[in-house]
Amino acid sequence: MKFFLILCMASSLFAAGQNEGSINNPEVNLYSHRHYDVDQKLYDQFYIETGIKVNVIKAGADELLERIKNEGPNSPADILLTVDAGRLYKAQSLGLLQPISSAVLTESIPSHLRHPEGYWFGLTKRARVIAYHKDRVDPAELSTYEELTDSKWEGRIAVRSSSNIYNQSLMASIIAAHGKDAAGLWAEKIVSNMFREPRGNDRDQVKSVAAGQADLAIINTYYLGNLLNSADSEEVSAGKQIALFFPNQKDRGTHINVSGAGVTAYAPNKENAIQLLEFLTSIEAQTIYAQENYEYPVRENVRPSELVASWGLFKEDRINMDLLGQLNVEAVIEFDKAGWK
Repeated sequence: MKFFLILCMASSLFAAGQNEGSINNPEVNLYSHRHYDVDQKLYDQFYIETGIKVNVIKAGADELLERIKNEGPNSPADILLTVDAGRLYKAQSLGLLQPISSAVLTESIPSHLRHPEGYWFGLTKRARVIAYHKDRVDPAELSTYEELTDSKWEGRIAVRSSSNIYNQSLMASIIAAHGKDAAGLWAEKIVSNMFREPRGNDRDQVKSVAAGQADLAIINTYYLGNLLNSADSEEVSAGKQIALFFPNQKDRGTHINVSGAGVTAYAPNKENAIQLLEFLTSIEAQTIYAQENYEYPVRENVRPSELVASWGLFKEDRINMDLLGQLNVEAVIEFDKAGWK
């Protein structure tokens, strides 16, 4: 009996110590798939302003999902931060996120860039566009994603693998617009117009265009910003040969996606997590994202960087990002049927 009482007292003291520590040393644990210097700058600023320390664990998107899943109710993770709505949808469908209510987030982020029930929120935005060689392509020849199936582009298109989530979400948007049969036919014709089987990332597709192997590439906008500001002179040279075209301006708009985050299902520091998300959507943080990483802010009252603004205004497809995740499986199936490797 004495041993039992001593054990209970020790457990109580330990719990009290933990609670005291969390109050005196507030923190939030962030599992992040992003790998940009600007992110740590923002976490450091958040600490300065709030006293809440941001502990960051970085890993691949699938690795983070598996880790949170395996940790279960004992997971220390408070926030999952990843890129592309398809991955956010997967996290939510696996039960790894919880819905939260925040007037700040609801007012700051347009409805199509966040989950309808508050499971996740877009923090930055990127457009998936057509990059073309300035000397070999007349932009007057370009119009829509659908038009890229024309035979005049045979052997002239560079694009990465269908296993890439960015392409899967683009395909999901085409399914949403036209149905899976038409989207499957679109994918088949894009395959026939590729200059080679897909390999490499978006940066590599631009390099292929600059090298004269292809004339067009399908890329996320921020890759051009990274190339133009690279420490590698060859990458800068490649970027300077490229211009961007925003497709589908006369109908649904250019396909966009988000880098976003949600509060995990068993977040031990839920209130701190919500506070961090609110900070990351503040005018201050959105301006820093925009100026330093060539992404578009999700807040409509924050301007993009000078470089990004120079690419021009564009109409964006305002499909809710969650639908891109819902249609991901169909997108993968249609890619496989089309032979898009």
